[in-house]
Amino acid sequence: MSHIVSIRTQVRDPIAVASACDRLSLPAPVQGTAKLFSSQASGLLVQLPRWRYPVVIDTAKGEIAFDNFNGRWGEQQHLDRFVQIYSVEKAKLEARKQGHSVSEQTLSDGSIKVQIVAA
Repeated sequence: MSHIVSIRTQVRDPIAVASACDRLSLPAPVQGTAKLFSSQASGLLVQLPRWRYPVVIDTAKGEIAFDNFNGRWGEQQHLDRFVQIYSVEKAKLEARKQGHSVSEQTLSDGSIKVQIVAA
């Protein structure tokens, strides 16, 4: 039986964040405080390609703080891709914890099909 699921992502799992960074060949996330343009934020710091400031993930709230100045200081597509890959990695981690097997396929439109099969 097949089901299609839409996921609204809250970024709460540091292990999935690290897996997403590794998969995207980004530097490993570090805990800290980063200065954004006119503020600062604390959490897991992730440096996206060609972004002036890191994104800061508050895993307790599931929120991401960032300042890309409407794309002038970093392309939104890099953040969108990170969140997409985080979601896939989190789904795979949770499925495997429950003993299920997981496969994935990147579709022509850039979306990712994740198949979870009960063990």
